[in-house]
Amino acid sequence: MNSGLRILLLVLAMGLAVGLGGCGRAESENGDEDTTEQSDQDTEQADEAEEVADADEEECDPEEDGGDDDDDDDDDDECAPPIPVEISLAEAGSISAFYSGTATLEAEEEALVVAKTAGVVLEIIAEEGDVVITGDILARLEDDRPRLEMDRARANMKRLENDYKRNEEVYAKQLVSSEEYERVKFEYEEERANFKLAELELSYTSISAPIDGVISERLIKVGNLVQENTAVFRVTDFDPLLAVLHVPERELPVLEVGQPVNLLVDALAGQRFQGEVLRISPVVDPSTGTFKVTAAIRDESHRLKPGMFGRVSIVHDVRDNAVLMPRSALIAQAGESAVFVVEDGKAHRRLVETGYTDNGKVEILSGLDSGAQVVTAGHASLKDGVRVEIISD
Repeated sequence: MNSGLRILLLVLAMGLAVGLGGCGRAESENGDEDTTEQSDQDTEQADEAEEVADADEEECDPEEDGGDDDDDDDDDDECAPPIPVEISLAEAGSISAFYSGTATLEAEEEALVVAKTAGVVLEIIAEEGDVVITGDILARLEDDRPRLEMDRARANMKRLENDYKRNEEVYAKQLVSSEEYERVKFEYEEERANFKLAELELSYTSISAPIDGVISERLIKVGNLVQENTAVFRVTDFDPLLAVLHVPERELPVLEVGQPVNLLVDALAGQRFQGEVLRISPVVDPSTGTFKVTAAIRDESHRLKPGMFGRVSIVHDVRDNAVLMPRSALIAQAGESAVFVVEDGKAHRRLVETGYTDNGKVEILSGLDSGAQVVTAGHASLKDGVRVEIISD
């Protein structure tokens, strides 16, 4: 019985073990199925993301079957972000051709006033900066002695004048010889000339302006003893002022008298003055290869002064209705002139032929039409056909 009981217990134990093992396998299989389902979902999402990425790469993929280098460059340009640029419009306008040079302004007329007689300065009437006209009194010298000399000459002249009149009546009656009559006449005329000289000498004590202009320098003070021919004032005529240029001989065929002149003076920044060519020397200096051009500058405001340094431009040609663009848009490379034009959001390089340049503008003779959008900033990194973004115009 004991052996039968052992066998029964052994069978029950084996059955229990087999049952427990089956439950464990079932739970394990269920867990594996859940894990597999989650993994499948993650895989599907990853595949979808990869497909999207592949699609994006296909749009900008430069390596296509049968493709060449040019196609690759075009694809790169399409995929690259747009380059920011600034633009300006080419427009129709007028432009001038001119010769530019520098010159120091000088007066057309200038006079150094001198004392015509000796004397002590009693009064100074005109000061530096005063505008004077011919004949205005600038200063006075002592006149006591010249006045007395004039009075004595007048008295002698009156005495001889009376003698001459009496002698003339006697001579008319044939009561005096012709020699005596001529002697008295000549003495009277001589004394009359002496009187005029004394009168002139007295007038020299009043120093006057010899020309119209401005007192640019006073050289005397009250109480100074000045000698004859001593410089006492300088008078300068500011209208017009002259700008003298020495121009290279190659400009001789295009410059003419009467052509307009523009002047910019360093001391008066931003101020532009007008004038014209006054004289052109017909002779070329062989040592320098230049010829002399004199321009007359008129300034009614009298802001310009002799000695000022200025930049002179002589306009010798004007073109109307020319195609103009900013000089900053021009690209000069390998002897060629080019410009980038923006069309349909892309930059296109165009070769152009240039003409005159003036005041930051350049004339385009061919290769560009009025109204075109030209790149003025940012073209250093551009090439033909790239996409651009306009940030300013």
